[in-house]
This record gives sequence, structure tokens and C-alpha cells, in this order.
Amino acid sequence: MADYKGIKGFTIPSVSSDPDNLITGQIWYNSTSATLKGRVEGFSVGTWSSGGALNAARSHNGACGTKSAGLYFGGSPGPMALTETYDGSSWTEVGDLNTGRIFGSGIGTNTAALYVGGEGPPLEKTETWNGTAWTEVAALNTARAKRGGFGVSTSALVFGGGDYPTLTVDTEQWNGTSWSEVNNLNVAIGSTGGAGTTSAGLQIGGEGETGSGTKTALTEDWNGTSWTETGDLNTARGEMVSAGSSPSSALAYGGNAPPGVAVTEHFNGTSWTEVADLATARRAFGNFQAASTAMIAGGNDNSPPGSNIPTATEEWSNEATVTVTTS
Repeated sequence: MADYKGIKGFTIPSVSSDPDNLITGQIWYNSTSATLKGRVEGFSVGTWSSGGALNAARSHNGACGTKSAGLYFGGSPGPMALTETYDGSSWTEVGDLNTGRIFGSGIGTNTAALYVGGEGPPLEKTETWNGTAWTEVAALNTARAKRGGFGVSTSALVFGGGDYPTLTVDTEQWNGTSWSEVNNLNVAIGSTGGAGTTSAGLQIGGEGETGSGTKTALTEDWNGTSWTETGDLNTARGEMVSAGSSPSSALAYGGNAPPGVAVTEHFNGTSWTEVADLATARRAFGNFQAASTAMIAGGNDNSPPGSNIPTATEEWSNEATVTVTTS
């Protein structure tokens, strides 16, 4: 029978402490703890870790990008116009929005983003970010706040939203220049999450019209043309953060169940599975580009609304060090 050296061409290194700068698939023997260890990747072993604090505590903001290149904008108390960028360790204030607002939808990256709609009262405004400044561009056809969204700054989808108790099923698509109405959601929803692209995406959870802020676990799948109901969340909630560029791998975390929750769930294209919880339970908003590079900052725990606003940032990692069991 071939041994490890015969298969791989080298022996497992023996070290007195776990090495730094690990890569997926790396394996080693820790002589101090007398354990065989390895670096693995997967949502089932993912964890949240602390990052740098926001300069301004806020909730109900827009957010997009990744955990190493994030963008946060708008929010309350306010409504704020403040924008901050994240480099993976610290936040820096940059150019303000033209219109301060809350409950808008953030889409894109930290160098090319959209901020769509918002509240105070419900707005139809759209602004684009070029990495330096915000510019007002073509407005939504239907003014609304608390809608979901996903995509990139030149090709995006927004859906649902409104002003409680009146919500909408309307879906609009952005082509980089203007918004056009496309096929509606099956269920009117607000404060919902989203992940994906204009050709394949998800509407995730939210709050329904039956009573102000009734939470739902509903998930709908967008195939580029129409919406179809798919596997529900395990925990019904609205005002969560979502991440993912594909409906076959999306992350939804935080939210108001109520009050603020720490629950994180991963979608594999068919069903949702609970994975590692956030360290700080909170409701927040944001749409991040990849499920493997998710983050969250700010938010509040909804007890009462507007109180207990953290500046803490948490970053998601899909990798973990595990002890290898042998027999």
C-alpha cells in the first residue's frame, strides 16, 4: 500500500506550532499537541471574526463589496449621506451621497456601486459611485424603500419594497442607463435580502403585508425572466445582510426575528442550512459580492428600534483548521 510520501512526493512536516499563512489542503503534524492537522474549506466549517470599527455608528444603511474592499453609505440616525470604504482592516470616510437616506439598496463593489431608492419618504432616486464620488442618474419607475436587490453597477435588479402596510411585487432591471419593469415577484415583500445576477438570483426572507413587519422565510428564485418559489429559510426574518453572486451559493445573516438575531444560513441552490452565528446579534442591510467574502458592520438589535447601534465589523471566512482523526 502506498504511503503519503509515495502519493504526494513528500512527507507531512512536523512543527512545534501551527504555521501561519495557511492554504486550503495544507496538512501538518503539531508535535506540541501531538495532533495531525489540516486546513479545510467549506461553509459548514466557516467562522466569523472581528474587523475594524466603523467611524460612525449607524443602521439602516446601504452596503456592498467584499470583506477586503467594502463600501457603506447612508443610514440612521439621520438620514446620513456619509460614505466609508473598508480595506480589510480599517474604515475611511470618503465622498458623501448627494441625498442622505435610509433603507436604500446597495449594489456593486467599492469602486463601482449603486444606491437605489430609500426612505424619507420613499424615494425613487438612484446614485452611482465611481470610487471617488456619487452621481445622481435615472430614477426608479416606482418610488420605494426596503426593497431587495442584487447585481453590479451596470446590470442590476431590485424587487419588492414599499411603505408598510403597503408593499409591492414590482421588479425593475437596470441596464447601466435606465430602469425597466420586468416580471413581478409572486409575493409582495419588504426588507428582503438578495443574491445573484440579473440572469440568476434570489429574493431572501423579509417582511410581509399581513400586519406591519410580519416576518417571512420565503425565498424566490430569479431565472433571468421570472420568479419561482424555492426552499425557505430556517429562521423567518427581515432586515438581514446577504451575500453571493449565484443562487447556488448564497449567505444570509443577521436580521430581525425580532429582536436582532445572529443566525447565519447558507443556500446550496436547493435548501438553507444554518452555519456559524454572528458574534453580535443585529439587524442590518447590505448585499455583498460573494458568499465566501461576506461581512457585516453597524446595524442595531431592535430593542428598542434605533438603540444599541454597534460600530463592530465581522468578517466571514470559509476556511478552518481541523484536527485529523486517524484509525
